[in-house]
Amino acid sequence: MTQPQHGPLAGLKIIDLSHIMAGPACGMLLADLGADVIKVEKYPDGDDSRRMVPPTVDGESAAYMILNRNKRGTAINLKSEAGCAILRRMLATADVVLENFRPGTMEKLGLGYDTLRAANPGLIYCQITGFGSTGPYADRAGFDLIGQGMSGLMSLTGEGPDRPPVKVGVPITDMTAGILGAVAILAAHVHRLKTGQGQKVEASLLEAGIMHTAWQSAIFFATGASPGPLGTAHPLAAPYQAIQTADGWINVGAANQANWLRLIEVIGVAELNSDPRFADNAGRMKHLPALIEILTTHLRQHSTAEWLARFEATGVPAGPVFSIGEMLNDPHVRARNMVVEVEHARLGKMRALGTPIKFSATPTAVTRAAPVLGQHTRELLREYGYSDAEIDQFAAGGDIVIGPGA
Repeated sequence: MTQPQHGPLAGLKIIDLSHIMAGPACGMLLADLGADVIKVEKYPDGDDSRRMVPPTVDGESAAYMILNRNKRGTAINLKSEAGCAILRRMLATADVVLENFRPGTMEKLGLGYDTLRAANPGLIYCQITGFGSTGPYADRAGFDLIGQGMSGLMSLTGEGPDRPPVKVGVPITDMTAGILGAVAILAAHVHRLKTGQGQKVEASLLEAGIMHTAWQSAIFFATGASPGPLGTAHPLAAPYQAIQTADGWINVGAANQANWLRLIEVIGVAELNSDPRFADNAGRMKHLPALIEILTTHLRQHSTAEWLARFEATGVPAGPVFSIGEMLNDPHVRARNMVVEVEHARLGKMRALGTPIKFSATPTAVTRAAPVLGQHTRELLREYGYSDAEIDQFAAGGDIVIGPGA
């Protein structure tokens, strides 16, 4: 059953043809903001992330469920004439279509932007790829690992020279490309409100990764030298990194002079400000290893919790290094509704991440768990004017998947 939509994008209809991560993350963000996002999965076994297991929850992929909440779901066979016809009917009245296939895939299906625009001039077509639709790498498949390597990110992560490259622990180019895709869609939507015209927008994993190299690219433009990995340290300010304590680690962000003076006062080494090596940021950056050795000697004398209490009392920016479990159980994270419960069609109540954007006048809500395969097929096809007899015929002919109870 269609649920009331909440949030600033209520009434916007998005057909989400994407799979795995970048596209689904984009669609999920827009669904969280209130859009009616219809996830169209491939026939017969759905999004590839359904098979990215373990872990599962009673047979349902955790990877799939985390990125597809707040969406309605169907599965359509785009290799069948009837399946393509169903999708064309859906796209004829859609506000947005989202896909992250290799460039050229939609054209081979007869569903490229120029074809769709002819039937629906207001359509916003969002394409998320590995490298964009032009340039020498346009035809390459896109994966987060490859994007991290080619964007320069993996030359910046890790501990230093002569150490293996280290990938950012989260799929940062995938997620960022998804966020950029959502930004592009919303900008195109504003343009359409003014002109009535849709357009094609693009985001890529490579360019999403490049965006994160702002500080390091600035250094290269200024000096001609490529920065290397610094562990947790900042390329332009110190001390700004994780430092060992008596029982773990603490992040210290004393990146400006005022915070530097507070830090050395609290830990009992105010004399460091008279040391010419550390008197200003340039000196601290130049002598960073010696500085961190001194700070570590003192911070190791007390626990992380003790230092956090002292730093908070004196205004020194600092924070713990949480595990995922510690983060999800943190009282502030819970107070910000970043862990929520939703009702899943098979599993009942389950936890999901909350919406990271808050609105005063048009609040968002996580109202749906990710759909089981074909969960809303019958509901959706009825909305698009198909009779139950036609829907049953499509299912029997291998054109759609109708999920349990649909």
